[in-house]
Amino acid sequence: MTAQRVCALSDLVQDEARRVEIDGVAIALVRDSSGEVHAIGDVCTHGDISLSEGFVDGDSLECWAHGSAFSLRTGKPLNLPAYEPVPVFAVTVDGDDVLVDATVTLEVN
Repeated sequence: MTAQRVCALSDLVQDEARRVEIDGVAIALVRDSSGEVHAIGDVCTHGDISLSEGFVDGDSLECWAHGSAFSLRTGKPLNLPAYEPVPVFAVTVDGDDVLVDATVTLEVN
């Protein structure tokens, strides 16, 4: 499967998360302060909480309910109580289109 258009780049507010779904996969999209767009799994691994309702801080997204922050680049939790990573998906920006491939998670060290 190829990447799918999920929104316009102009729809993303800098340093705010936005929830999108591709074929039932919930994804949190973030446009960081440098303009880079990240796509990570939207469900906190500590609890069934939407990360897109959380807070962007630099290159991390913090769960509003329990305070665990996840790296936007690697999906790894940066603090407890979460200890399992969320998936990270490939993002392509083509003009004003944001494309995400939800079938392939990136292996980031």
